[in-house]
Amino acid sequence: MDFSNPDKLALLSPFELKDALIQTAKKSNQLMLNAGRGNPNFLATTPRHGFFQFGLFAMTEAERSYIYMKDVGGFPQREGIESRFEIFAKQHATVPGIRFIEAAVSYVRDQLGLSAGDFIYEMCEAILACNYPVPDRMLTLSEKIVAQYIHKEMIGTHPFVGNFDMYAVEGGTAAMTYLFASLKANHLIKEGDTIALGMPIFTPYIEIPLLNDYKLVELAIDAPQSNNWQFTKKELDKLLDPKVKAFFLVNPSNPPSVKIDDKTLAYIVEIVKKRPDLIILTDDVYATFADDFVSLFALCPYNTILVYSFSKYFGATGWRMGVVATHENNVLDAKIAKLPESLRKELDERYHSITTEPRKLKFIDRLVADSRTVALNHTAGLSTPVQAQMSLFSLFSLMDEAGSYKAEMKRIVLRRKEALYRELGLPMQHDPNSVRYYHLLDMESLAEQMHGKEFSQWLLKRLKPNEALFRLAEETGVILLPGRGFGTSHPSGRVSLANLNEYDYANIGRAIRSMASEFYEVFLTEKGKSKPKAVDKVNIAGTAASKAANKAANKAANKAASKVASKTSKAKSSKKSK
Repeated sequence: MDFSNPDKLALLSPFELKDALIQTAKKSNQLMLNAGRGNPNFLATTPRHGFFQFGLFAMTEAERSYIYMKDVGGFPQREGIESRFEIFAKQHATVPGIRFIEAAVSYVRDQLGLSAGDFIYEMCEAILACNYPVPDRMLTLSEKIVAQYIHKEMIGTHPFVGNFDMYAVEGGTAAMTYLFASLKANHLIKEGDTIALGMPIFTPYIEIPLLNDYKLVELAIDAPQSNNWQFTKKELDKLLDPKVKAFFLVNPSNPPSVKIDDKTLAYIVEIVKKRPDLIILTDDVYATFADDFVSLFALCPYNTILVYSFSKYFGATGWRMGVVATHENNVLDAKIAKLPESLRKELDERYHSITTEPRKLKFIDRLVADSRTVALNHTAGLSTPVQAQMSLFSLFSLMDEAGSYKAEMKRIVLRRKEALYRELGLPMQHDPNSVRYYHLLDMESLAEQMHGKEFSQWLLKRLKPNEALFRLAEETGVILLPGRGFGTSHPSGRVSLANLNEYDYANIGRAIRSMASEFYEVFLTEKGKSKPKAVDKVNIAGTAASKAANKAANKAANKAASKVASKTSKAKSSKKSK
């Protein structure tokens, strides 16, 4: 990829631009601090211990068969499996994870009212991965267990009538891919339709609708920073337009990491009452970092598709683990039933190979079939070991009635944000709706807080898009993602508070403040308010990607400050040798 053209780089997705920033940072003599990726550097240990111990028990079950053959085992046997599990647990009582899986079996039996033996058998078969996922949408008991977890975290104590169906998928990525494809395949969205996006939002939600596969028209529903990242009534009223077919949002938001407040949720509910045909997709992956979270899925279950991933909360990005949920009575099925007869016949033809009654096929089951191009529906389904770990993650959370794990997760990201602002030298504002997984550093706001409004306006005029991010990478090794790639209206950088250590965020804050101070010296010099202090050839457009384009502009400034720059360069060399 060519990283030399700043105008072309500005068109890249922030996740692709990250690669250019990494290349720039590698050229510096600084330790690279990549705060651009959302992959957490923490993970849940207890349910993983449980997974591996359950796996060892599953192996003892497999090895009960074909003992006369070397390296060959068989399927677990359901009869007597509960007693054999109890013996195994007692024999390994002091091993980490054993107490957890004993408690999990007890919870499944005593609290959820499910068969302990059936659960143990399903877990063994799933971990051994010796059979196709059956049912293909989700393993029977796994769906019931994960549903309890989803109810706890997304619905809580809010009244909820009826049940919901789930499809276990390969993380939020697969959920998005499958949903866009199935919505189109079932004529719920078509080329030229308008969909609303709650901005800021995870970049793929902006990019996918514009692909030739869909060619949708996007309508931004802005949640401005000036309103504490909450949607305004004026913006939400755009949803009243009947041409808007669907409303996609991330809650808590990405990258501001702010959950929708109760007042705004209530207003959305009122809008849905006026627009009962509106499809809502809420991506609630960061909800588990919030207290008392209530999803739109809880408030508007008929209209809402829920997407949830286990990746962030449990530190499980490599597992590719998530779910899509729809209420048993939903707008999707209702819309399909009301399609013109010609389109219904087309869909009958599409799904006739997997059911004798295509018109009774739920949208969520169509989603499963579409994920495998219909013809491969018989081998659809998420990898069974992944479903087993998903069930153990869910049980871990359900049994943690004191909320100890959640408190630890929240404490980790809070301390990191505090360290960042401590070194920025700025007060950290408290927002009760913030979950702090990510944070947006608004360039204009930071500059004004540090050195005044006149400086911040000067800086905005001098810097090209993403220029500050490239300079930060080049001079300090710090990598942030551009906020504008997520639909923000101001130049900003997204910092993930999940993937580095606390002292790293202190270094990031220090680096940003230092760079701002260098720019401030140039600002004072140009305004004639101060003599230039030591500045390392302050290249106003000094990024690796834009140096060539700005060489002429910098020449005069560098010449005027050459003596001071030389001194600074020597000072830096001396510091490095120490």
